[in-house]
Amino acid sequence: MIAAHPKHSFFHTTAWAQVLADTYGYSPVYFAAGEAGGIGSLLPLMEVDSWLTGRRGVGLPFTDNCDPLCADAGTLQNLFQSAVEFGKSRNWKYLDCRGGREQFGAVPPSFLFYGHTLDLTAGEDELFSRLKNSVRRAIRKAEKSGVTVEVLQSQEAVRTFYWLQCKTRKRHGLPPQPLKFFLNIHKHILSQNMGMVLLAKHHGRAIAGSVFFHLGDRAIYKYGASDETFLNLRGGNLVMWTAVKECVRRGMKHLDLGRTSLDNEGLRRFKLGWRAGEHKIEYVKFDLQKDKFVTDPRNASGWRTRIFRRMPVFLSRCLGTVLYKHWG
Repeated sequence: MIAAHPKHSFFHTTAWAQVLADTYGYSPVYFAAGEAGGIGSLLPLMEVDSWLTGRRGVGLPFTDNCDPLCADAGTLQNLFQSAVEFGKSRNWKYLDCRGGREQFGAVPPSFLFYGHTLDLTAGEDELFSRLKNSVRRAIRKAEKSGVTVEVLQSQEAVRTFYWLQCKTRKRHGLPPQPLKFFLNIHKHILSQNMGMVLLAKHHGRAIAGSVFFHLGDRAIYKYGASDETFLNLRGGNLVMWTAVKECVRRGMKHLDLGRTSLDNEGLRRFKLGWRAGEHKIEYVKFDLQKDKFVTDPRNASGWRTRIFRRMPVFLSRCLGTVLYKHWG
């Protein structure tokens, strides 16, 4: 049912739900409406129960975009009302849907992001010719510099990527998600042939990497990381191009490049350089105490970012292990 719906994504799968439940102990609370022969509509939520940030329903935690899969607006309204009633019985603070704002009618978005999707149906040669000149030059530079890329699904590859992720998050002033999260990605996703890790190496050393998930004919770029010492070799560009070619080889038609904050113009330019189509991703948030939809402006990182940039990696990892469960 999921793969047949036009708004489906990998994040609607059981595999992603298992990663979240096993890592953080979140409880799946999925609201469904039946049709002849099975489920026709779905509003996926998880209960995040935190003594630090409160109890709430989130659809879904750590997800870029997870639209309700509903046949029509009336069905969504019924499912959403059921979720609100359930949330009130569970003392949720709010209900957060990460995508599908247009299905709710005249409701203000709580958060707004750019989304970018690359159409893969043109084929490898045509896709390369469409790239911005700067992107093609970066790919060729990486190749001439001796950078190679491996497409992997092993736990060892996940651990190597995690090492790069810790470095990258420190550079961005953020703690990394716990290693357990990535090991569960291996257990529930990669080992089931629903994703891949790509690692760029230079003289045997990993210098950049990315994690991709896929379902049916759609893939999504979920995580990227790099060693800043080797940024000049453009390993990240070669990783992305290798992923594009691998997706084409596997018969996929769309590559979702994930969400981008409105103020992250550098990342937006990078994705547009691949000639990806741009759209808006809009979240909605319903305050169960005020009984209305609300906006939720993102707080500036400020002093927290500066602290995490100065923090040793081992300490940042410890804090990430503790905090991410509450941030869901």
